[in-house]
Amino acid sequence: MKKYIVVLAVAWVFVVSFLGRVSASDLVWEDIARGNMNVRTVLVGSDNSNIIYIGSEQGIFKSEDGGESWRNILSIKGQNKVVNFLLFEPKDKNSLYAVTGNGLFYSFDQGKNWNRLFKGKNYLENECTTLAILPSAIYLGTKAGLFVSSDKGRSWHGQSGEIGKTSILAIACNLKEPNSIYVACVDGVFKTKDGAQSWKRIFTTHPAENENGNETEEITEDQDEEEKSSNLRYITIDPNNLNYLYLATSRGVYKSQDRGETWESVSSYGLLSQDARFLLVSNKSNLYAATKSGVFEYRNDRWQELSLGLMAEDIRFLTQDNQDNLYAACDKGLFKAKIESSDNKRQDEPISLYSKDEPGIKEVQQAAIKYAEVEPEKIERWREQAARRALLPHLTVSMDKDNNRTSSSSIWGIYGNGTTPGRYFVGPDDETRYKNNNWGVSLTWELGDLIFSDDQTNIDVRSRLMVELRDDILDEVTKLYFERIRTKMELDNLSIEDRKKRFDKELKLQELTASIDALTGGYFSRQIKENTDNRKNSS
Repeated sequence: MKKYIVVLAVAWVFVVSFLGRVSASDLVWEDIARGNMNVRTVLVGSDNSNIIYIGSEQGIFKSEDGGESWRNILSIKGQNKVVNFLLFEPKDKNSLYAVTGNGLFYSFDQGKNWNRLFKGKNYLENECTTLAILPSAIYLGTKAGLFVSSDKGRSWHGQSGEIGKTSILAIACNLKEPNSIYVACVDGVFKTKDGAQSWKRIFTTHPAENENGNETEEITEDQDEEEKSSNLRYITIDPNNLNYLYLATSRGVYKSQDRGETWESVSSYGLLSQDARFLLVSNKSNLYAATKSGVFEYRNDRWQELSLGLMAEDIRFLTQDNQDNLYAACDKGLFKAKIESSDNKRQDEPISLYSKDEPGIKEVQQAAIKYAEVEPEKIERWREQAARRALLPHLTVSMDKDNNRTSSSSIWGIYGNGTTPGRYFVGPDDETRYKNNNWGVSLTWELGDLIFSDDQTNIDVRSRLMVELRDDILDEVTKLYFERIRTKMELDNLSIEDRKKRFDKELKLQELTASIDALTGGYFSRQIKENTDNRKNSS
């Protein structure tokens, strides 16, 4: 049960890493193998990119329509039927060589007819691995050492010394300097400057075990015996600068700028797995690497993954045609992608590489300020409203209501005589009544408020509080934003084997994203999705 949980956790990390990796370039990979699997090598016509040859465990197949259809042109007999390498004759593109697990084959008519040029005395000699064609000789690498033919394959002789008894991995040379040849083998890198008359070791291989006998790197089942005992994989030369050599190893890529006299490690920044298995230097001196994690391009002192859309696990060979199409020979077939011309490539700064499709820091800051309602414009509105208020008069409405009644009493009557008594009356003699309603309206202005008022004091207090709050928000969102970029860079620099560290970085990345969304009301994630959708729709 624990095993399944670990597997699911690791798979989840890989999926999240796949979806969240920003340094990758979004190439569109097309499978043009049409069902041909386990492709190990590919050869594209230099003048006509519609002509493609592939070598696999089933033989050699040819397409004349850019991969729309394929036909088998050579099936290898014997136990080891794999085709390891294909190569044109430098001065005759109708002639090609097939390096196979059962010898070296040659065709002079674009694959219609084949002849075997080399067959080893034993299975190690018979398993050919690589080939170089130079005007004076043919150099053939086998599992049993390096063989040379000076008569176009009619006869062969093995090299003496260590290079003649070790497994050959790759040969690098250039027609401009045919006497300088570099050979990568299990025991190191060897160089000749006199057309194979003498050899000098220029790079010493590092065994896969340390001095205590403990393994220093992971050994996987898909590695050959040579890969398990040596960290060397491949060597190539820059066609535009013969001083530059590149070496693929299980510990990354090495570079020499002085024809192999000294070596330095190429930055592994962005290279998910340091186990580089193949290198390609294009005619424009662009460096590509195939690792156990995918296809990468080295640009601006870092590696950028090109294989996010490449549905393959084991990438064995890379090449490019004259239309800037990149081909990847894989276990799942042959894949093709259009590479953007280097003349049109944006020279991204490291930060912009990790913020692709994401809003910039200023946009995020503005979104946070808006969401918290602490915009500087709000204070200005307060001051404008206070100033306009001073122009408004104070309106006073009054009413005076007066009700009154006045009355006076008097005594009046008649006098009597001796026989008639007099009569007297007491009653009102005078009465006054009145009812008054008085109304008043007054307008007053405090002209001094135009200069300063109590409202301005209140605004100053609120402004200080708002500025402090805004500064806190900006400080927090800025830290989160750049901490997220740093986390991406650290995650991109981790090898795929560092599962625990990658898992922790992925969790931290999700936490930082959620924190930025909380400060911006979800603006950050919404804008990423919108920018991504717009870019995909426009492409």
